[in-house]
Amino acid sequence: MAPMPLPLSSLLKYTECLQRARGVCNVFRDLPHGSFRLRPWRRNFSRAISRGVGQPWSQHQPRAPNCAASVCSSSSSGEGVTERLWSVYNETKRQTQGISTHEVDPDTIFANNEMSLQDIEIYGFDYDYTLAFYSSHLHTLIFNIARDLLISNHRYPEGLRKYEYIPDFAVRGLHYDVQKALLMKIDAFHYIQLGTVYRGLHPVPDEEVIAMYEGCHVPLEIMSDFYGKSSHGHTMKQFMDIFSLPEMTLLLCVNDYFMKHNIDYEPVHLYKDVKETIRDVHVKGIMYRAVEADIDKYICYGEQSHAVLKKLSAHGKKMFLITNSPFDFVDRGMSYIVGKDWRDLFDVVIVQADKPGFFNDRRKPFRRVTDKGALLWDRIHRLEKGQIYKQGNLYEFLRLTGWRGSKVLYFGDHIYSDLADLTLKHGWRTGAIIPELRKEIKIMNTPEFVHMMSWLQALTGLIEQMQVHWDPASQAVVEEWIKERDAMRSQTKDIFNAQFGSLFRAYHNPTYFSRRLSRFADIYMASISCLLNYDLRHIFFPRRTPLQHESPYWLEYNPSGCSASSPAPKDQSRV
Repeated sequence: MAPMPLPLSSLLKYTECLQRARGVCNVFRDLPHGSFRLRPWRRNFSRAISRGVGQPWSQHQPRAPNCAASVCSSSSSGEGVTERLWSVYNETKRQTQGISTHEVDPDTIFANNEMSLQDIEIYGFDYDYTLAFYSSHLHTLIFNIARDLLISNHRYPEGLRKYEYIPDFAVRGLHYDVQKALLMKIDAFHYIQLGTVYRGLHPVPDEEVIAMYEGCHVPLEIMSDFYGKSSHGHTMKQFMDIFSLPEMTLLLCVNDYFMKHNIDYEPVHLYKDVKETIRDVHVKGIMYRAVEADIDKYICYGEQSHAVLKKLSAHGKKMFLITNSPFDFVDRGMSYIVGKDWRDLFDVVIVQADKPGFFNDRRKPFRRVTDKGALLWDRIHRLEKGQIYKQGNLYEFLRLTGWRGSKVLYFGDHIYSDLADLTLKHGWRTGAIIPELRKEIKIMNTPEFVHMMSWLQALTGLIEQMQVHWDPASQAVVEEWIKERDAMRSQTKDIFNAQFGSLFRAYHNPTYFSRRLSRFADIYMASISCLLNYDLRHIFFPRRTPLQHESPYWLEYNPSGCSASSPAPKDQSRV
């Protein structure tokens, strides 16, 4: 089994320990111990560092002093206090520069919930961005078609044709305030991340955002509904689909044009018009026909989906496909990825399923589709291998197949439409496909990012300890540290995406996207091909990270030094 990739959370907690127990206290070991009183958790920190990692608690060493309490008590001179604070700062920064960590493997499968592949008998898949991955040309195609439809069908200004799709401007998981025409990132606690609010193609000043929302918190009643939609009084729309990136960019571009030309417009109408044109690109088959006509340009073949399906089939696993895409489009893509006999790998194939309605609406029956796309009228008494079915609903699917509960694992890229109902209502195991993981992990593996995050966490620890001193000299130093921390937080955002930062973090908090991902996905990965690295008896264990009231120095290692979620050696994973 491969060595454990040290997670960022471990690095940060280690840095915090280093800062609090070594970086601070070692500088002041000569100070009298009687001038302070250790809090219990700090006492444990000091013991942990004094005895060395991995040694038993019984091997007690002399306690390190509480340096925050001693900095000011040891000197009444403001100049002396300042010198000592900066001495602590410099020593802590020096020690964090030596921190290194193992790289995280982008092909790792990450676990939110413990799950054994040995228990999985049936594997289900979405199609788009699960089995089929698309090139960046597809987003440009969707943007251009929708932009032109706005002009031709909704009489929007011709000047909009000058706008082109901007790759990597937006990220998935953002919220759009329909009434205010603002695109923003919101964290797991419903707080807006300042600096990530955009009207058009330009950021909105923090002061204006705070004035509009009377702070940074977004009340529950105006947040998006369960499926991320703006409906029933909810004014926020959350964009969770990878296909939504062109939609977000088009909204920003049209807003930008109207503002530049001082055109008075109703934001609600704009949102609905853009939403309708994006829907037409899909529903009217415009995108499907374009992709089928130039499949080499739009579909990426290198995700090894065929190898995954063959591996599962060789181990006797049942497989099914449930997608919202039409049969002709799926057949063309799967024939390109797998071959003309792709249907032989699946026990059930369902197209135009209309998820998430498929998981909730009991009224829609299945309808058989011929190879040429003709709809048949016969009643469906069983779902047969080799046949194609349209629409239907999950309740009928469960009745006809008997595939219930935790023996089923379903993969999809849309956390709401693909996964939420399955895990909440039906007890299926779920796997989220998050292609953005590859890019973010590569950034996290760079020495620059590791050093930046190490120092940011260490600096935060310094501020936390030294803020208790209210003398002017101490406060002046702490204020400088706070300014440096704020600047570094912005840098850690920009390194992922200059406008909106990481898909998973809003500074130190998880994003709203991360919160939903952790709730609705048992496991998540960058690509379905990650399954090739694991034996089908593998057990995925989520790392036990400490809660806020638990000891911050929680070892996330098993005795062998390996991670339970690390890929198996390549030569064993395909057995």
